[in-house]
Amino acid sequence: MPTPSKPPAEAACAPEEHGHREAPQRTPEAVERAVRLFRALGDEARLRTLDLLVAGEACVTELADAMHERVSTVSHRLRLLRAEGLVQRRREGRHIFYALADRHVVELIENALVHATEDHDDEGDDDAEP
Repeated sequence: MPTPSKPPAEAACAPEEHGHREAPQRTPEAVERAVRLFRALGDEARLRTLDLLVAGEACVTELADAMHERVSTVSHRLRLLRAEGLVQRRREGRHIFYALADRHVVELIENALVHATEDHDDEGDDDAEP
């Protein structure tokens, strides 16, 4: 019976081949919070809602009309986004207006959607540096 062949050894680089790089000091709680944020952003309807708010605040009715959905559906979605700190709200009479929580959220949404529209070369080297 032939012996199984070993896979070729991967070429590992030595630490001295690279400049010194410090790993960011993140707490486990910060990483878990980021995971929850990305989970909230990972739903198409929630991301579309947030994208509508990039232009500025809107009341629930405006968002429901823009998304062709019921107010209750959009309101539920906004409650979840608010719980994750992605949106904030203010009441004016009978209307509740929602806006993105801060500039970080605006930039996160804009960057994600711009990145998604860029042409990425899938045929390039998988190990290439970004």
